[in-house]
Amino acid sequence: MRTHSDEAGWVKRNGLSIAMLLLFAISFIGQVVAGHADYNADQEQHGGTAITIMQYVATGHFVEAVFENWESEFLQMASLVLLSAYLYQKGAPDSRKLEGEPELDADPISQLKKDSPRILRRGAIAIRVYEHSLSLALFSLFLLSFVLHAYGGAREHSREELEHGGSGVSMLGYIRTSRFWFESFQNWQSEFLSVAVLLILSVFLRQRRSPQSKPVASAHSETGS
Repeated sequence: MRTHSDEAGWVKRNGLSIAMLLLFAISFIGQVVAGHADYNADQEQHGGTAITIMQYVATGHFVEAVFENWESEFLQMASLVLLSAYLYQKGAPDSRKLEGEPELDADPISQLKKDSPRILRRGAIAIRVYEHSLSLALFSLFLLSFVLHAYGGAREHSREELEHGGSGVSMLGYIRTSRFWFESFQNWQSEFLSVAVLLILSVFLRQRRSPQSKPVASAHSETGS
């Protein structure tokens, strides 16, 4: 039987992801509510009819807004994970050490332990895929969000065009528009800037107790966590 202390221990062990998912849920609900109100206000302004929240979350307006942002977030994380495997930033805790880190570069087979992931015992191809699985997963989520951004954007763009006597556009047609790429690049540039700023500031500034920061007394030139 699971005890209260077991549950408390589980919460402590997973507190960071729980907190982030709660913040995500609160923000997501806020986006739904605010987006629904904005959409209905626009409909009424143009002589349309209001829709319910459940109807709203199926609209291109909502789908585009959600995945336009998710797309840039997953691209940011995927790029950081992949580029940090090969590039350096002197003094940053998120960088590889300048002199190299054998424990990161060593052959995984030579580091096998009793509790190592089972997939590492399933042959060379499985190992090769698994050793790049984090960046592969993040880039896959980016591509999925990219497609859904295009899908939602095409629906919303078509709705606007039809309301003004124009014609609809396909998803591929929408990808070829300047509007789609404006939406993408305006998010991508902010994500890449935020990562660059974090890397540079973490060289000189500290946050005590955070693994994203070096120890407070560390030299600015000390690289890696």
